[in-house]
Amino acid sequence: MKKLINKPENYVDEVLQGMAAAHPETYAIGGATGRMLHRPQPVAQKVGVVSGGGFGHIPVFGGYIGDGLLDACAIGDVFASPDMNPMLESIQFASTGKGVLCIVGNYGGDRMNFDMACEMAAMEDITAVKVVVADDVAAAPPEESEKRRGVAGFVYVTKIAGAAAAAGYDLIQTQNVAQKAADNIRSIGVALTSCTVPQAGKPTFDIADDEIEIGMGIHGEPGVGRSKLTSVDTIADQMIDRLLTDKPVNSGDRVAILVNGLGATPVEELYLMMRRAKARLADLGAELAHIRVGNYATSMEMAGASITLMHLDDELECLLNAGADCPFWRN
Repeated sequence: MKKLINKPENYVDEVLQGMAAAHPETYAIGGATGRMLHRPQPVAQKVGVVSGGGFGHIPVFGGYIGDGLLDACAIGDVFASPDMNPMLESIQFASTGKGVLCIVGNYGGDRMNFDMACEMAAMEDITAVKVVVADDVAAAPPEESEKRRGVAGFVYVTKIAGAAAAAGYDLIQTQNVAQKAADNIRSIGVALTSCTVPQAGKPTFDIADDEIEIGMGIHGEPGVGRSKLTSVDTIADQMIDRLLTDKPVNSGDRVAILVNGLGATPVEELYLMMRRAKARLADLGAELAHIRVGNYATSMEMAGASITLMHLDDELECLLNAGADCPFWRN
């Protein structure tokens, strides 16, 4: 393991301290365990929006705290769900009388612990509801979409929910539009290398220098198959083909696209993938109404990328373009 760290057991807490030190206007550390990141002050008279999940995916999850985004976020160990307590603390912080929406990745621990946190919040007369993000088309077929992992689509759902809450939507309206966003998002990734969890000290999985794996999850979960490394256009085509098979894009459709780096891939290579993806969608007569390229949902230092498509209507496009401000997303 070759990392710029101190003790592995202090890794998460010290990164959070670094984030708060660099951006005190955006991030504060709270909660009994110090594993709740939140805005410096609650925002009154709006629906609260919170999330939580395992560490190692910055900016997901806590990086997206800010105006028009999340109010608070529970932080787990690397690739491990937070326990119920920081989730409840996030809900408590974000609750200013309008209810709280929890954006949850489709992982067993995250779902179970947010279920418990929402139940505990109800005992304090806080209404908390959930939207589960399950956008990874490689994780399960369409008829079993409830088994799909939540990956980079979380970024879009967070943006939509945060914008809706800031615009004055009530709790059910915010939940409904966040769910509409989630229903219209599809993602797929490709891994070129593994990553190393600091506490483990060795790569999470083995992959040959000349291999790639399409559909691998952001924790190293199996994808849909390994093959030899080939050109970026060929890889992008394979990814786009799977996205389009799952949810077709037709002429006249307006689509948002996120070409996301998993941590170690140069941005130049992401732009090569973006170039091919845009050409493919243009050939179908679709319009890319919103484009993002960069590291938005990472997997430590894994080399690779993901492509996320969100089908837009007028409401989703308006909320996607609405003002937002955090170190990792600004409109």
